[in-house]
Amino acid sequence: MEFVDKIIEMTSFNEFVSEPYYLVMIAIGIFLLFLGIFKKYEPLLLVPIGFGILISNIPGSNLGVVEVDENIGLIEIAQKFGITNFLYYSLIKTGFLPPLIFMGVGALTDFGPMLRNLRLVFFGAAAQIGIFTVLIIASMIGFTNQEAASLAIIGGADGPTAIYTSIILAPHLLGPIAIAAYSYMALVPVIIPLIVKFTISKRELLINMKSQDEKFPSSYKIKNLSRIKIIFPILMTVIVSIIVPSSTTLIGFLMFGNLIKEIGSATGRLSNAASDNILNTSTIFLGLSIGATMTPNSFLNTQTLGIIVGGLFAFIISIIGGILAVKFVNLLTKKKINPLIGATGLSAVPMASRVANDIAIKSDPSNHIMNYAMASNISGVIGSAVAAGVLISFLG
Repeated sequence: MEFVDKIIEMTSFNEFVSEPYYLVMIAIGIFLLFLGIFKKYEPLLLVPIGFGILISNIPGSNLGVVEVDENIGLIEIAQKFGITNFLYYSLIKTGFLPPLIFMGVGALTDFGPMLRNLRLVFFGAAAQIGIFTVLIIASMIGFTNQEAASLAIIGGADGPTAIYTSIILAPHLLGPIAIAAYSYMALVPVIIPLIVKFTISKRELLINMKSQDEKFPSSYKIKNLSRIKIIFPILMTVIVSIIVPSSTTLIGFLMFGNLIKEIGSATGRLSNAASDNILNTSTIFLGLSIGATMTPNSFLNTQTLGIIVGGLFAFIISIIGGILAVKFVNLLTKKKINPLIGATGLSAVPMASRVANDIAIKSDPSNHIMNYAMASNISGVIGSAVAAGVLISFLG
């Protein structure tokens, strides 16, 4: 009987009975895995996060992220608190991984569509309205200004930016904020069509961007685009960094990744490393570490519920803000813009653009707006990073 008792003690059954909330967290992890594997919603992000939640909520696994004395060394953290705590405190809490991910994103990004359609850049800025709207509301209902800012940045639809902002302003909310940000990014194919249904008329959906360009040709044409694409990341880094120095970390790494891509074969190895090995490795460690923060104590509380609801509200307001900005511009100009362009002012690149393009094609098979949507979409990445820098400057 002593042997049987020791076998039972060795398992996690007793803990599951006394702390059933672990089962709730495991169910959440399995749900995220379902979304990533079977629904194909951001699998590169939701699969590591879901699996991180799964393994960290097995009682006795010693894989859940816990609060530790940060004065102790990383080796001691690994020995006493497990490998996920080592990854979290060395890679996440230090703010190391988000800039690396931004560098990889930059190496995958083509700023060409945005440079060809500079008039659409404005809508990437307009879509950031969700961030500042929710910042005010969250501050009024009980969140501290730092917590409200970290919550509101979810509206930018940029996971690394949300994580980086939370690390600096509200590290205790990092797990729920990261989960909310990436979950809503994954649900872009569901959220955008739903909002479009209630905010954009059939007539507006039929606005053909190519026809508008032919009817009202641009007065300027870009010459030597390849050279401009090299100058742009350098110039953008300098300008944004001078205006908002606290955004330099994100903007700088994003633009550096893009620069080594646009230079060409001379820096091809660097670009390949940034967009392949470095980005993929960073994504794995980021997902597992963030998932490991999602234990019952940190997730199953009213504050987390507020983050989930507030994050969704910020997301929705950002999409609506971009759409309304297009409608306003259309009132003032003869050259009309499809409001779907405004819906892509989020940073969810390129998913938001693909969703908008699919909606446009369903209304008119000849209305391909992908390149136009990418202009707004890419500018949204820059806009969310700048917004994060502004929040950090004022509240950090």
